[in-house]
Amino acid sequence: MSKILFVMTGADHWTLADGTKHPTGFWAEEAVAPYEAFTAAGHEVVVATPGGVEPTVDQGSLAPEFNGGPEGAEKIASALASLAALRHPVRLEDVRVDDYDAVFYPGGHGPMEDLAVNADSGRLLVAALKSGKPLAVVCHGPAALLAAVDEYGTNAFAGYRVAAFSNVEETQAGLAEKAKWLLETRLTEAGVDVRVSEPWAPHVVVDRNLVTGQNPASSAPLAAEVLKKLA
Repeated sequence: MSKILFVMTGADHWTLADGTKHPTGFWAEEAVAPYEAFTAAGHEVVVATPGGVEPTVDQGSLAPEFNGGPEGAEKIASALASLAALRHPVRLEDVRVDDYDAVFYPGGHGPMEDLAVNADSGRLLVAALKSGKPLAVVCHGPAALLAAVDEYGTNAFAGYRVAAFSNVEETQAGLAEKAKWLLETRLTEAGVDVRVSEPWAPHVVVDRNLVTGQNPASSAPLAAEVLKKLA
């Protein structure tokens, strides 16, 4: 059995360009699908957040229109309620990569608010990348990669092929024009090789020990790739 660290946002909002606080957090499917896949395979999941705060779910991610209808919405809400690890997170500041066999970052707009500028998360990502252990990040989770810089300001993921929530998807979601910055653009500026596929379709990119997914639909395929690496 492996021990997998989920690093999750502690934010409950995303500050837009006009200063408005857009309610958000983590996206339910991006936590639930990998959690269920990993635990079904016999692995243990530990959740870490900045300050050890209980992560907030983006209420929009529980809506029927994002879960294939009312039945799907009820199913994901029930699954989320059963994830005990979410209610007892450890402090991100205290985490050591050596204690885990893999690291996973789910998305939601929350990481755009806190993990994108969190130095503790940045150091953890650098250590995870260097360790060779599976490191998986999905959707807006790659915002955390922006904090993974050295003392010269060089990003540790520069040159890596990465999937992340695209500018087209942000535009179609209606938030691109309101955002301070866009994830695909900012990652590209940092030297990351962002590989974008069709909007909303599953898309997973594997580059060495790094596994990334573009959007919520990529969560389950991403988890499958991580399980291959842990086998």
